[in-house]
Amino acid sequence: MIPKNRIASIDIIRALTMYFMIFVNDLWTLREIPEWLGHAARGEDRLGFADIIFPLFLFIVGLSIPFAFKARRKKGDSDLQIFQHILSRSLALIVMGFFMVNLENINRELLSISKPIYQILMATAFVLIWNMYPDGKAFKKIPEWVMKVLGIIILIYLAVVYTGGSVEDPQWMRPHWWGILGLIGWAYLMVSTLYLLVRSRLIWLVLLTLAFLFLNIQQEIKPFTGFPDLKFIIPASNYVLVACGLLASALYVKLNEREKVREFLVLMGALAIVFIAFGILTRPEWGIKKIGGTPSWSTICAGIGFASFGLLYILADIMNIRKWASIIGPAGRSTLTCYLVPYFYYGVYAIIGYSLPLFLRTGYVGIIKSLLFALLIVTITGGLEKLRIKLKI
Repeated sequence: MIPKNRIASIDIIRALTMYFMIFVNDLWTLREIPEWLGHAARGEDRLGFADIIFPLFLFIVGLSIPFAFKARRKKGDSDLQIFQHILSRSLALIVMGFFMVNLENINRELLSISKPIYQILMATAFVLIWNMYPDGKAFKKIPEWVMKVLGIIILIYLAVVYTGGSVEDPQWMRPHWWGILGLIGWAYLMVSTLYLLVRSRLIWLVLLTLAFLFLNIQQEIKPFTGFPDLKFIIPASNYVLVACGLLASALYVKLNEREKVREFLVLMGALAIVFIAFGILTRPEWGIKKIGGTPSWSTICAGIGFASFGLLYILADIMNIRKWASIIGPAGRSTLTCYLVPYFYYGVYAIIGYSLPLFLRTGYVGIIKSLLFALLIVTITGGLEKLRIKLKI
């Protein structure tokens, strides 16, 4: 029988993915590490470990949608109220991603404040605006709206002083590629809105997933066939991955009602095999390329998502082996907070100007350092939870 309570495997997948996202985002501090561990460069036909982390996060976004909608309907929310939540959540992610990607393209020479200070102020503004204030107050006396207005003022200030580009050609903020959070925001907006329309009708969810995969494929065949460009703001690979997570979750819900655990696990395994096989077989045609989001890359990553969900479901929900994940639990509960903490860390690190000894940043010793760093960030996130600092959108 499939358990009726909260699905532990989804929380664990989210926590693991966030933990490893912090880890791979710290690899830039290392040297002489194995090539398979890092990100593939533009144009490279390969799949590094770092290249599967973000797509797994997109997959998890899709996994969570049906349960989030169910919880809101249980509270009495109408479809209009759910759609308003979709819009507000998407806007928050897009705004944060927009600022973060422009931080990467900032011109230090033209900026009136230092880049580390800019980075810390940006992350502080996000916390002020999107923190959960359980009793409507911050620090017992300050109303929630005051903190939010202060955060908005900081963002406006950062937008005003921002300068990118070169000294010869200074530029203001622009959506270079929307950033990780921005991509999540756009993909969530599209897929969750469509799910709101079709609900849990499996045939429609399958068709939507195939439609997004078709859009992903047409990005590759367009130069050769003259097929019109149907790109919707961001590469279709992002929609594919969220839609696949949504499909996996919908299949779980449907089979949970019939208590068919074996059929659910068989489907997860079958979908993993089909998607990974499709990616491998089409590799000679399109290549496995993260930058550009080729269909081979997105389907292999989706297949890994299906396999991960099935395997962790067996481990955590059927065998009840889940205590091992408690150490990274805060990364699953306060995921957005966890993602922001390194922005404070790296900002302070740059201001102080201290650098760890080279041997701690080299090879396998450096890898261990980054794994411990990710664990430190998760632990700090857990501490912030106790201080009532937890972002919620």
